[in-house]
Amino acid sequence: MDDEKETLKRIVSTLASKNDEIHNFMDVLNHRIKSVQFSSQVNSSNAISELDEEFDGLYSVLHEMKGSMASAIQQEEACKIQALQDQLSQCSNALESSEELLELAAQSLDIKDPVEFLQAARQIKDRVTVASAFRISLKPKVSECMTHLMVDFALERRMLQAVKFLPVPKAPEIDLAACLVADNCVTVSWRMPEEDSRIDHFVLEYRKTNFDGLPRVKDEQHWELIDYIKATEYTLSGLKFDTKYMNLRVQACNKAVAGEYSDPVTLETKAFVFSLDSTSSHLNLKVEDTYVEWDPTGGKGQEKRKGKENKSSGHIPLLKGNKRSGALSPKRTSISTRPSARGGRDRFTGESYTVLGDTFIERGQHYWEVRAQKDCKSYSIGVTYRNLGKFDQLGKTNSSWCIHINNWLQTTFSAKHNNKAKTLDAPVPDRIGIYCDFDGGQLTFYNANSKELLHTFRTKFTQPLLPGFMIWCGGLTVSTGLQVPTAVKTLQRSENGLSDSTSSLNNIA
Repeated sequence: MDDEKETLKRIVSTLASKNDEIHNFMDVLNHRIKSVQFSSQVNSSNAISELDEEFDGLYSVLHEMKGSMASAIQQEEACKIQALQDQLSQCSNALESSEELLELAAQSLDIKDPVEFLQAARQIKDRVTVASAFRISLKPKVSECMTHLMVDFALERRMLQAVKFLPVPKAPEIDLAACLVADNCVTVSWRMPEEDSRIDHFVLEYRKTNFDGLPRVKDEQHWELIDYIKATEYTLSGLKFDTKYMNLRVQACNKAVAGEYSDPVTLETKAFVFSLDSTSSHLNLKVEDTYVEWDPTGGKGQEKRKGKENKSSGHIPLLKGNKRSGALSPKRTSISTRPSARGGRDRFTGESYTVLGDTFIERGQHYWEVRAQKDCKSYSIGVTYRNLGKFDQLGKTNSSWCIHINNWLQTTFSAKHNNKAKTLDAPVPDRIGIYCDFDGGQLTFYNANSKELLHTFRTKFTQPLLPGFMIWCGGLTVSTGLQVPTAVKTLQRSENGLSDSTSSLNNIA
């Protein structure tokens, strides 16, 4: 009985959800009827007026065609309204039946007799199986766009007997198999359902979303528009993939009017997105989202403020015999802040001018890039476990890996891990790409412009990783929301097929 009751509860929930969908769809149908009526009043009246003007000048040739064309416009209006009203009537009947069934199901839940309850539950289940609410289409049969809006009078007088309406273009069909998402670009390809030589151009619209499947009406970003596309393919480039998916749709246009949009498609635009965690960064670092700059006055200003606070609060030092566990640390506060990826640990201090990313890498392949200011004296970029101590520096522990650039007096370029360094025989690029394959145990640095390999660490990552950055005198800009570039994937396949010549640092425990 419990299983049947649970099944009936799910049926009730499904019916209620379906009723909500039908209610919403009926609102759409009513709105569509009004739109068709308004469109008919405006567009069809204009079309008939234009027909009158043309027929006045060419009456002898066009008189017989005038009535049929005007009738076609009116008939289309009547047919569309009738089709929508029929659909609305079907929805009303389905909703009435569904609400009756929903009420009966809800009452059945109160039946105490097991036999009577099982019989009622089976009857409701059988009725739900054939319920019309699950068979009706929740898409309007017609749109408010009128098929007949303009007559083409460009032909010579002797050709007027063959004159035709310039029809609304059909909706294009997006070829999902031909669409490509790579290198932070989206290539969209489409086709017309049938040949139409009067298509002038296409309109492509796209918007970012975190929802899979069909686009949702509520809580969505607005559509971005690309107009006057002459081909049946277009590439959106220079995108930041800061959402999981992207919706796309296409519209065909002729000289008179735009047609309906294609059925939207949803493409996955997965990439690694993170910001810099300012809550645990060194006080000499000024952090803003994805930019960090060394500030020599930051720590001193903070120390002065802290000294004043201690004096004003009458702070009493701990006695020698007191346990540290019996007192609160002055560096900790009860003020609520954004959770730190380092678990609320103290800020980096001393000569560890460090800031970490706020998003863990726990699986998969990820890529981001870093650009240093030209006057930057010293900086390190890499990854670390969260246990990096507040005095530790990247590459000087067995749980951090990085490359280090020192432009003080003379330029040095090296890879660092476990307090050991290896000099890199390559010029320092102005933009460095970092590729991390967590599952494959690989951290690789590239010249982001040429995709030239700089260095590869190979190890087995045993804890989640955080992007790490150290800087002294200068600033770093981090680019996130990037896919792994195709060139990097190709280089990875080539590199993994060869013996690694940089293993001297990779195998250090």
